[in-house]
Amino acid sequence: MPTAPAFDPPWTVDRALALFQAPLNDLLFWSHGVHRRHFDPNEVQLSTLLSVKTGGCPEDCHYCPQSARHATAIEAGPLLPVDRVVDAARRAQAAGATRFCMGAAFRGPKDRDLDHILEYIRAVKALGLETCATLGLLTDEQAEKLARAGLDFYNHNLDTSRDYYAEIVTTRNYEDRLSTLRRVRQAGMHVCCGGILGMGERVEDRAALLVELAQMEPQPESVPLNALVPVPGTPLADCDPVPPLEFVRTVAVARILMPAAHVRLSAGRSRMSDELQALCFFAGANSIFYGEELLTTPNNDMEADRGLFRALGIRAEMRPEVRETHAPGD
Repeated sequence: MPTAPAFDPPWTVDRALALFQAPLNDLLFWSHGVHRRHFDPNEVQLSTLLSVKTGGCPEDCHYCPQSARHATAIEAGPLLPVDRVVDAARRAQAAGATRFCMGAAFRGPKDRDLDHILEYIRAVKALGLETCATLGLLTDEQAEKLARAGLDFYNHNLDTSRDYYAEIVTTRNYEDRLSTLRRVRQAGMHVCCGGILGMGERVEDRAALLVELAQMEPQPESVPLNALVPVPGTPLADCDPVPPLEFVRTVAVARILMPAAHVRLSAGRSRMSDELQALCFFAGANSIFYGEELLTTPNNDMEADRGLFRALGIRAEMRPEVRETHAPGD
């Protein structure tokens, strides 16, 4: 039986790299053990993501088809009416999702836009769903307004390592991202923060990203791991996909470094085989985006996900307040 290394913080890039370089069977053994100590290994949290304002973003994120700087097929549109957002949230809830995430293609929301988004949050919250939003950079006042409206999670990904970040985005810097995350925490919301694999980064960049997240106090409650979906017209359209086992290793290291976080399989899952997803769940992933579309890119068919869950003996995680009043299997 392999001897597990020390899993106590503080984490460094060298320590994380040692995990990445461990034999895969050892790494999976360690990460699955950590996962079992903190979660039911046969439960997966389901989130549904809706684009509430698509296209026209002034940022130049090289992976994003919604940037106004890239020649993609995405057309800019206005914020959706509240009733369309609520209808989508109801359908997501009926399909089994417990968290509803709303994304808008902003550098940061203008106050007039934020007022509209606050209506979304109150209406979705009233359905009994957890709420999440990704709206770009926030001011202190905006973060406080979102928290008062009842927003549970704010998503703001770091994307990659500090050293590689300027190769991916030039219209903002790493500290801009971290400042918004601090404002989210100070306002009392949970943090959803992760990154994207397959953008030409090195394994050292993946390790550095996970260490950056793990060093946050407290650590993010949700850590979405995305596999780049190359989109024609974006600067990263010709990137090679991340090797499947490298993705599994990243999930496993994320689980070890952030034992209490929900590690989510996010963009790019539609290109993953059932076997790859099963390995990711074993490695410590316990959340997925559930629904046929992620902002502007395709996602897995819901019935296919249900079939995979049946085959693996996995069930959807209930909301915490529901779980407290139901015995397992009820």
